[in-house]
Amino acid sequence: MEGARSGEDPRNARPRLRGCRVHGAVYRGSARVGEWIDAWFGEGNTIEVWDITALLVTADTAAMEWRFTCTWHGRPASFEGASVARFSATGIAYLREYQTVAELYDWEGTWRE
Repeated sequence: MEGARSGEDPRNARPRLRGCRVHGAVYRGSARVGEWIDAWFGEGNTIEVWDITALLVTADTAAMEWRFTCTWHGRPASFEGASVARFSATGIAYLREYQTVAELYDWEGTWRE
């Protein structure tokens, strides 16, 4: 995420990623992750904002909440989400991301319709 926010070429992340699960699709191995990154950006998609709003890190795991704004297939999109990452000696060994599908709110005894 930091690389994408700073304008670093996201393909540089390939060697650090071994097996990823993102929004349902499973990417196994750095070559497959690289193909996904190339395809996503190759279609003209862009990342405008990727702010981490909460972060918890241990020696082998990280969990984070974030806000994400992008242009996907020519359409702007913004949502909040969370990621869980597990690390190996060579970098990220597992990544799973969760995307919100409704506006988040504090529950105060009644449900929003």
